[in-house]
Amino acid sequence: MNEDRIGGNWKQFKGKVKEKWGDLTDDDLTVVEGKRDQLVGKIQERYGYEKDRAEKEVKEWEDSGKYHW
Repeated sequence: MNEDRIGGNWKQFKGKVKEKWGDLTDDDLTVVEGKRDQLVGKIQERYGYEKDRAEKEVKEWEDSGKYHW
């Protein structure tokens, strides 16, 4: 999916991201703005996860079939 589409969809499921990772702030999500790698980084930062664990959680969330970038 291209960056423009990711940015547009981001507004639609930003709330779903907060449901999954409630420790992320609105400011965190503003910085991320639909960029997957930055989302992984913010999850690492807020939850103290290793990169592999944060990446795995995002992948599982994506693979759940409900959310698409």
